[in-house]
Amino acid sequence: MSTLFTRIIEGEIPGRFVWKDDDVVAFLSIGPLADGHTLVVPRREVDKWTDAPADLLARLTAVAQEIGKVQVEAFGAERAGLTIAGFEIDHLHIHVWPANSLADFDFSRAETNPDQDRMAANAEKIREGLRAAGHGEFVPEA
Repeated sequence: MSTLFTRIIEGEIPGRFVWKDDDVVAFLSIGPLADGHTLVVPRREVDKWTDAPADLLARLTAVAQEIGKVQVEAFGAERAGLTIAGFEIDHLHIHVWPANSLADFDFSRAETNPDQDRMAANAEKIREGLRAAGHGEFVPEA
């Protein structure tokens, strides 16, 4: 049985992708903590981050870092938040989002019904920033 994220990666379920390479994808969270909240996910189904091969975990973190840099700039944030929770979906994923304080790390404050036009605009901001940072080969079209 494939995970929800595998189904998104394979196009069975829609996702707002901002990054795609052979090993890693990134798409906007449907329950964002902030505008631009992105999930960085391996294509390979790995449940716990502690079970991931070191090279895959390093690649996920490197992609998360590039996205975080863009988020800080694009959304005027002080920092980029990053966490690996692993309780929502049994498929390793790194949450990356623009953050200005520790309050921005409170998952109970996540939006449950974000505006879809705003989500599309947020994805495009990240894609534009990634292209400008020289990562165009990994940035899919909307």
